[in-house]
Amino acid sequence: MPASKEIDGSESVLAFYGAELRYKREQAGLTLKEVVKDCYFSVSYLSEIERGFRRMPRELAPHVDRVLGTDGFFTRRCDDVRRSRGGGYAHYFERVLEAEERATGIEEWYPGLVPGLLQTASYARAVVLGAHPLSTEEEVEEKVSARLKRAQLLEADHKNPAFWMILHESVLSSPLLPMDEMAEQLNHIAELGWRRRIVPQILPCNSGPHPLMMGSVKTMRFRDEPPLIYIESAYSGDTIDDPEIVGQYLKAYDLVRAAALPPAASLSMIQATAEDFRNGKQRN
Repeated sequence: MPASKEIDGSESVLAFYGAELRYKREQAGLTLKEVVKDCYFSVSYLSEIERGFRRMPRELAPHVDRVLGTDGFFTRRCDDVRRSRGGGYAHYFERVLEAEERATGIEEWYPGLVPGLLQTASYARAVVLGAHPLSTEEEVEEKVSARLKRAQLLEADHKNPAFWMILHESVLSSPLLPMDEMAEQLNHIAELGWRRRIVPQILPCNSGPHPLMMGSVKTMRFRDEPPLIYIESAYSGDTIDDPEIVGQYLKAYDLVRAAALPPAASLSMIQATAEDFRNGKQRN
């Protein structure tokens, strides 16, 4: 039997507790299958915790402590792992952070803003201050830094998901930032598009009614799991895995995508708008 690949527990809090979990499990002489026996979590789920890809859910930790005889260690440490993963993000976004890392494909419709994965520092700061105008500078910077760190998913040296996004044309015609900063934001999107890191589309203002007029939708697809939907409002969000509801959102997203401009035309529009902003012009 080949030796298990060593886990570097210094990489992150998740990796530290994952390495500790595997150490305790192997010390007890148990397989992954034996640890998850009599609970509804799968072998693959526990394996991903050991490899530092997932945090341990609170409902699993007491079971692991009992089976491995770890005297409540993993139960007590669940909040540490949650804080390490979700620093700068609301608690309801935790599942999305984990899912994005595992996703093979992400599709996002954002009617009024540039999606978080694509935001520059100045754009992210404006969004954070708009939503939390009384935040301290430290709180703002924590949220902005978390957003920029998350955007590393789209870097060339990352084993990244395919990312497809649809923006409403109003995001271009009603800039959130001063013109030079908005040009920087749009250039960032265009650069990712031309490098084939993302597939952007623009939904024209004259496209008429569509099924996702009420808000944003993010779909995440996985290699060995069913799709997951995330919907968000101003101060709350919800992940949906019910197959029937997921199916409705996927169909709705396809209808919006069909009404949007082709990717090449969308990229050209984004780049032309960035050039206009750089020259002090605003689209009408």
